[in-house]
Amino acid sequence: MSKTKQPKPDWIRIKLTTGDNYKEIKSMMRSKTLHTVCEEARCPNIYECWANRTATFMILGDICTRACRFCAVNTGLPTELDLQEPERVAEAAEQMNLRHCVVTSVARDDLKDGGAYIFAETVKAIRRRLPLCSVEVLIPDFMGSEESLKIVMDAKPDILNHNIETVKRMSDRVRAKAKYDRSLQLLKNAKMMQPDIPTKSSIMLGVGEEWDEILEAMDDLRAVDCDIMTIGQYLQPSPKHLNVEKYYTPEEFAILKEEGMKRGFSHVESGPLVRSSYHAHEQVKSAARSKEETVQS
Repeated sequence: MSKTKQPKPDWIRIKLTTGDNYKEIKSMMRSKTLHTVCEEARCPNIYECWANRTATFMILGDICTRACRFCAVNTGLPTELDLQEPERVAEAAEQMNLRHCVVTSVARDDLKDGGAYIFAETVKAIRRRLPLCSVEVLIPDFMGSEESLKIVMDAKPDILNHNIETVKRMSDRVRAKAKYDRSLQLLKNAKMMQPDIPTKSSIMLGVGEEWDEILEAMDDLRAVDCDIMTIGQYLQPSPKHLNVEKYYTPEEFAILKEEGMKRGFSHVESGPLVRSSYHAHEQVKSAARSKEETVQS
């Protein structure tokens, strides 16, 4: 693989919007000692999303037990479990008056259930305070535990999201401990447990994959009845992380969106700065429309 650093193209532009909403959300997160993946993973869309009063909460602390070669989240020994965290997340969601709330986490391989109980309690707490708010969970693989997955699915989130992150050939190089086939099996099991809950997954491009492998990943996701797919450009968070091997053009992302829709996804979000939770509220609507159309036909 090439070690040459690729120059960042003109279309990788981050819109800086640090108005009142952005400052208010940042202050609220700190006051409730909450974490967001927006900050921890250095998401390029943080300014846009926070200005629009949307955020992705990161529960179970801010220290991950894994060290994936693409991710900016801190790794090490996690702190003790915070059983009050679900209620604080729900309070923040209520204060933000969210219509769609995304909840993700670091990997907690140190916990017997991988943090599934806290995920479920967070979904329930948000529903108590915001009955009309849809809730999406972006979960780790729980090391393949069906019991942990069932705990989350029984809480009935509106969307179950788990990212395969990259194509099969690159998976072991890019991800730590996670396995491509295990991720697909998780998505399949989620559908078997709750067939009416849309599933979602994401890949990032630019880590050395080939075009045909991207299409194969789409086919693999559709084979386990995954409903929603997001596709974005990998951006190197620090020199110690994987190099960017290629910057895909907006036109290439548009072609991949078409390829995904042809394969039957209810929604495909594809673009250079797209991340798993980008425009997540729109994805919920697309999944609902697709379900209605299926029922009617």
